[in-house]
Amino acid sequence: MKLDRKEILKSLETISVAGEGKNMVESGAVQNVMTFGDEVVVDLVLQTPALHIKKRAEVDVMKAIHEHVNQKAKVKVNIKVESADKKPEIKGKTIPGISNIIAVASGKGGVGKSTVTANLAVTLSKMGFKVGILDADIYGPSIPMMFDVEAATPLSVNVDGKSKMKPVESYGIKILSIGFFTQPNQAVIWRGPMASKALNQMIFDAAWGELDFLLVDLPPGTGDIHLSIMQSLPITGSVVVSTPQNVALADAKKGVAMFRQESINVPVLGIVENMAYFTPEELPENKYYIFGKQGAKNLAEDIDAPFLGEIPLVQSLRESGDIGRPAAMQESTPLEAAFEKITRGMVQETVNRNKSLPPTEAIKITTMAGCSAVKKK
Repeated sequence: MKLDRKEILKSLETISVAGEGKNMVESGAVQNVMTFGDEVVVDLVLQTPALHIKKRAEVDVMKAIHEHVNQKAKVKVNIKVESADKKPEIKGKTIPGISNIIAVASGKGGVGKSTVTANLAVTLSKMGFKVGILDADIYGPSIPMMFDVEAATPLSVNVDGKSKMKPVESYGIKILSIGFFTQPNQAVIWRGPMASKALNQMIFDAAWGELDFLLVDLPPGTGDIHLSIMQSLPITGSVVVSTPQNVALADAKKGVAMFRQESINVPVLGIVENMAYFTPEELPENKYYIFGKQGAKNLAEDIDAPFLGEIPLVQSLRESGDIGRPAAMQESTPLEAAFEKITRGMVQETVNRNKSLPPTEAIKITTMAGCSAVKKK
């Protein structure tokens, strides 16, 4: 009697692997099958050392071969246990008191990333969350202008015997930016390591206190600063901002690809479409799709990422940023509604993401009033 290796493999495909939705061959548990006349040796690799799991696997293999190949076959099962391979992740040290760190990024400059960051922060604050912003756009810090604190200087405070920077506060948001340490007309001409050192000081030498969200306003593109931030901090997730036209979407796609690289592995919480359409003040019902229609929404579908919402191109949004009072602070306006929808979506995606995270990597937001994304008092 000679056993057929193909028949044996086919019989092993009838054994399912618990929790994986795959059979033993498809999952890779079967490493090798050798036949010698009426004898067969099956090498298995399992991901759990539990004795009962190993015994069950051995019994299942023997039963499958006896039932589907030959009931007189002499079966030997060798089992090796290996822990599941985890994706290598760039994870930094946590900052005590900060629950969730959200990176706001864009593949391309000029798409309104800092505007979105400022208004996300204000909307989160209105919902009852404690919020901070780290302006990591070293070469073009604009958050101080958007919060009307360009002339402010962070003070030094003593925390547990150590001197720390106290973030500047505006509209209830704690802010640190390289813009606080340079002259308004001064160009920041730094190489990557120097910029990274400055960012690390703002991150770890600051008295942030208790924050539910720290929003990190990243520079455009994918480069040194991004890698430095992701090496320094355990980023909970990222939000990618784009305008609808193809040239911006191509760069946004690269931004998403950066976060999804196996060595980085930062979840993309969603895509935001800025400048989605133009609405004149005198014709509030009219929509003119100057940069294309629903480009970022289509991108989100293509790359299987949540679409958080769209922001219209209206004059008041630009004016509010220039005068240092974020547009989301306006009551009962289309802009307030747009940012509220986007922020609720971001919070919900953060909750969903944190359900599968170990508590050492992210502190869960568990105080949700249904899907209202409002923190309970």
